[in-house]
Amino acid sequence: MNIISIDDRRIWDDFILANAPHTLFQSWEWGEIEKGNGRKVWRVGLLNSKSQAPNSKQILNTNIQIQNLLGISQIVKIEARRGTFLHVRHGPLLVKWDKKIVPQWLQWIIELAKKERAAFIRMSPLIDRSHSPMLQSLGFRDAPIQRMDFELVSMINLQLPEVELLKNMRKTTRNLIRKAERMGVAISDEAPIEEFMALHEKTFRRHGFIPNPNIAEEHREFSKSGASCVWTARYEEELLAAAVIITYGNQAMYRHGASVSSKIPAAYYLQWNIMQTARQRGIQWYNLGGITDSDNPNHPWYGLTLFKQGFGGETKDYLHTQDYPVTAGYWFTYAIETTRKIRRGY
Repeated sequence: MNIISIDDRRIWDDFILANAPHTLFQSWEWGEIEKGNGRKVWRVGLLNSKSQAPNSKQILNTNIQIQNLLGISQIVKIEARRGTFLHVRHGPLLVKWDKKIVPQWLQWIIELAKKERAAFIRMSPLIDRSHSPMLQSLGFRDAPIQRMDFELVSMINLQLPEVELLKNMRKTTRNLIRKAERMGVAISDEAPIEEFMALHEKTFRRHGFIPNPNIAEEHREFSKSGASCVWTARYEEELLAAAVIITYGNQAMYRHGASVSSKIPAAYYLQWNIMQTARQRGIQWYNLGGITDSDNPNHPWYGLTLFKQGFGGETKDYLHTQDYPVTAGYWFTYAIETTRKIRRGY
């Protein structure tokens, strides 16, 4: 197997859409966002050694066919106070996870980590937990943090008939959707990102969280291809709820949400309208994002989980974030993140 750089977006996008169309953080757009944040980004392909490969100084180009790729990997260098590491979010993407391919990829990225003076490698591929024993045997270990990109995700199959989608919902959720419709809550999918950000700041201030500063940049990058839009729900001209929805591959993703405290069930009606529109456009899945299996009411995702699960989706259970220590500096990060986890109580 040869590992070579990829600079052809068409090849990158086509491979993702053919093999893992739900993998947002390995998308070309996400790499551009990370570059915009001043971070180093590598896009590499794992090429079948039987294929004609360029030498190590050349770049993968359109002469290389997608079927010759065994996988791709978008790698970001993170330099944080708790330590420097190489991050592979939602990746690597491999056609097959076995003991022939993974060790070769691992050997290559370890050398890159040493060159970049990174203390460890962190990855969060969207694969199930059955792969854990193989990865543990290679030296990976569970990261001491809640999975950054969510281990448990609520997904709704939009290919089901509309009547069945409603039937799968919690009765309370259905009733709130109908109530909002009767009240005349107005829905739009053409709002400016600035409107969302203003509501987002109010939402996080109410809950005591730190607002995400990268939402606007993320929206603008994905908007270049028409993949991101801002949805809003209003009652009598007052903005009550908003959502940033990114459509990528075969899914629409509820990427960010914001709302005000109100007796008007605008947020429920907003989600239903997003689902209906995505379904009409032929999208297969609606990804409501991360949920928790914790029954602790103090967990920061507890209330949000109740809201999301009310729509009756399937729960996808992915492998926990994996770390590979490269230097002893990893244990400094491990200690900090473990302490934070204990203090937060989840």
